[in-house]
Amino acid sequence: MRIGCIGLGHLGTAIANRLIDCGHDLTVWNRTAARASALPATVAASPAAVAAAADQVHLCLFDSAAVHQVLSGDQGLLTADLRGKLLVDHTTNHFREVLALHDLCARAGATYLEAPVLGSVVPAAQGRLTVLVSGERAGFDRAEPVLRQLGAHLFHLEEPGLATRMKLVNNLVLAGLMAQIAEATAFAEASGIDRSRALDILAAGAGQSMVLTAKRGKLESDDFSPHFTTGLMLKDLHLLQDLAYAQGRPLFTGALPRELFALAVAEGMTDLDFSSVYRLFARR
Repeated sequence: MRIGCIGLGHLGTAIANRLIDCGHDLTVWNRTAARASALPATVAASPAAVAAAADQVHLCLFDSAAVHQVLSGDQGLLTADLRGKLLVDHTTNHFREVLALHDLCARAGATYLEAPVLGSVVPAAQGRLTVLVSGERAGFDRAEPVLRQLGAHLFHLEEPGLATRMKLVNNLVLAGLMAQIAEATAFAEASGIDRSRALDILAAGAGQSMVLTAKRGKLESDDFSPHFTTGLMLKDLHLLQDLAYAQGRPLFTGALPRELFALAVAEGMTDLDFSSVYRLFARR
């Protein structure tokens, strides 16, 4: 299949490589051209050129502002003929902005699916992401064969906005667990317990989780090269807080992790993996 990929950060690159491994003909574009040229794919000169070359286009960008720029900017997707095209957006968007994206694409004759993913670089490379999808059933049916190559679990929530909201709910859990595992590990060390032994015990006890399984190696090795960055986590936690505010609800277990990740960003960890929050606890 002729597929376009726009946005080649850590996750976007992993998704693109997975699609290449599955035999698809890829056309790619990235704001930083060097990331695009590193892939065994056709490099387009603009988002509009990606749309012209592909039947479906996958987006994986930092935030809704970046998606709007790719759609509406100079030589953006909306300057191409999008009639009949399928746009699959893996960006974690703002819960309000994503509704506008559905509308923009529909008016251009394209089918837009919001499709944020749970999981990062490693499961993306293995085709084991969880993909949450909102958008019309016909569009989901068209996208499903490719999405099944990216994700071990697909959930079609259909109503626009629901996939984005559920992604933010998932990251409430993700941020809280990561912060707690990081503090527990550092506290065990301060109590005289070897770090690896403490992680063994947490993995066999109350800490057993996909988060610990995924991040244990980083905690043991102090290798915080990014899969999912601290900056992205903080962005998502702010979106989550906006959602809670819009609903008039408190968000008790989201407040502390948001401040911890804000501190991590303030202390220079923006581009490190979000498991680097461990460093905040380890030095105290």
